[in-house]
Amino acid sequence: MDVSQYLEIFIDETKEHLQTLSDQLMILETEPENMDCINEIFRAAHSLKGMAGTMGYKRMQRLTHDMENVFQEIRSGNMKVQPELVDVLFRGLDALEAYLNNILESTDEGTEENEEIINTLNSIANKSGVGTKTETPEAQTDTASVGQEEGVAKYESIRITEYEQKTFDKAKEQEQNIYGITVILQDSCILKAARAFLVFKALEEMGEVIKAEPNVQDIEDEKFELDFSLVYFTKESMETVKHAIENVSEVKEAIVGVFEMKIDESDTTSTSGAVEVSAPDEKKEDVSEEALDTKGSAGPAAVMAEKQPAKKQTAQKAKPAVGRTVRVDIEKLDVLMNLVSELIIAKNGLVSTSALEGQMMDSAFNEQIEYLESVTTNLHESVMKVRMVPIESVVSRFPRMIRDLNKKLDKKMELHMTGEETELDRTVIDEIGDPLQHLLRNAADHGLESNEERLAIGKPEAGNIYLDAYQDGNNVNIEVRDDGAGINVEKVKNKAIERGTITPEQAEAMSDKEIIDLLFKPSFSTAESITDISGRGVGLDVVKTKIEGLGGNIECKSVLGEGSSFIIRLPLTLAIIQALMVELGTEKYAIPLGNIQTIEDVPLEDVKHVQTKEVISLRGSVIPLIRLDQLLDVEVNEEEPESLTVVIVKKGDKQAGLVVDNLIGQQEIVIKSIGNYINCSKMIGGATILGDGEIALILEVNTLV
Repeated sequence: MDVSQYLEIFIDETKEHLQTLSDQLMILETEPENMDCINEIFRAAHSLKGMAGTMGYKRMQRLTHDMENVFQEIRSGNMKVQPELVDVLFRGLDALEAYLNNILESTDEGTEENEEIINTLNSIANKSGVGTKTETPEAQTDTASVGQEEGVAKYESIRITEYEQKTFDKAKEQEQNIYGITVILQDSCILKAARAFLVFKALEEMGEVIKAEPNVQDIEDEKFELDFSLVYFTKESMETVKHAIENVSEVKEAIVGVFEMKIDESDTTSTSGAVEVSAPDEKKEDVSEEALDTKGSAGPAAVMAEKQPAKKQTAQKAKPAVGRTVRVDIEKLDVLMNLVSELIIAKNGLVSTSALEGQMMDSAFNEQIEYLESVTTNLHESVMKVRMVPIESVVSRFPRMIRDLNKKLDKKMELHMTGEETELDRTVIDEIGDPLQHLLRNAADHGLESNEERLAIGKPEAGNIYLDAYQDGNNVNIEVRDDGAGINVEKVKNKAIERGTITPEQAEAMSDKEIIDLLFKPSFSTAESITDISGRGVGLDVVKTKIEGLGGNIECKSVLGEGSSFIIRLPLTLAIIQALMVELGTEKYAIPLGNIQTIEDVPLEDVKHVQTKEVISLRGSVIPLIRLDQLLDVEVNEEEPESLTVVIVKKGDKQAGLVVDNLIGQQEIVIKSIGNYINCSKMIGGATILGDGEIALILEVNTLV
């Protein structure tokens, strides 16, 4: 049973269970008597324990096992949920996430035992009168003897061949204990083969399984009832072996005793039930001795898991565990399949059209092209839907973060989220988490006043932080706001003058919004001291760079004494967009349609100059002009036109007019990155290949406005 093939499934489901634990622990903290919540946490911990055990992640299994034990006692009414328990459970959750991060990086959970968390869990259980699950050796011995009486020691019926006897003689020479073991699984056990695999794996860490009844192949194929028997060589005590087996979940009982060797005289050659035997010749004996000296070097778990040689395993651990995945609703895949079939029909139609002649061919060809265009448009929309992921997958971890900041900063605060179901392209979702986290920490640390300050000015003691997501045309807006102190514009202005970012004369001419925008300058901060939580200004330049790298933009609004708001605008997708194709001289460029407000034909006499810059007045607004041919170093036409073709674009509240030579028209384009090939200007957001094979550059409007 090769469990490595299930690694991606394990990681996806572990993420879901960890998120469930986080959400339910948040509820449990405020509703300690909520039995639905307690049951949900128990189920998530139980599932995690089983999954981790099946994959062989013992530290993860042990921690979830102890969490499960505590909640079993809570469900049974033996103990109550206390604040100290919730705190240690959150620490346990952090430890589980650390294990998962290690698995993502190297497929290995790491070496951290988290003894302190486990001991604290057991200590809380003991205070409530609940004993831990760990038994003393005396208790284990008693249990073993009871098990011997209650169960049936089926291992006594195992016979060995004369061929196998040499292996037993060798074990006695090395003073190893030879035990017979019968493992009985619980009646409710579903994955019997998986449980058997875990038993083999646990035993091979202490010794070697020599024979199995039924044989290993039958056990792997689940061709057994609820029990199987083994012959086992080890230097460990009987109690230790029994405890190791019964520590595997869904094992009802392990019956362990000294194995009395009985020769099967009817068959001296069969080795169907054997796992590792030695041949009579000297060479085989050497192999057997090596196997006996190395714990579990060639046992059933190795056979069942089809383990690779050690060198290959080491090399594999150096690689990341999995790539990025998206879970897709089956209905979306059905739509995709139907559209692909339509595409094939369109292709066949074009092939048939090629056999026609004259005007009939032209008419049929145009019809097929229109049909093909319709199908590809629908196919594009369907693929986009497949790539779309609810923003909930990013924001679901933030309530826990605010809860921790609540305690760390000693501020009462609440997080209110709306629009979690809003969908974004997966490539955007993967990148947006860190900027949002920084803005939220920023709001908690510097946006909200202390409890005392809020009460003194008549505000509610608990501050509010809002995270709202909503779709706006071809964009998704995410707003992070708070009801705190707001941004002190004068303080920002003075700091900027002090740092030499602006002169006093420039400061006088700047609007409040322009001064607030200074916060996005690299390393600009108004904080009196640096904290490990956040910094108003420190890091905002990184946030802005990340957002603009995703084709979006960010702006800040603030009212002193009432709070601040950061608004992020992001494109729905980064793969295929609608664009306006324009010409500059002999070159073609694409302007994303989502940024365009209007297209104007402006007479030359309407172009004015303000502070040496060209502007136009359009419906009461003064809009600066940007000569793209000069900016992009394109050869200009010798003849001066009577009027200018101006594409009005918008970024937040800002507008600009891009002067172009000609308009080609609207077109659906595929964005291709060129950053890996040339050192591209920030004004260029990528490139696209046109129908005639020509390449057109895509303008990054956010850097132009």
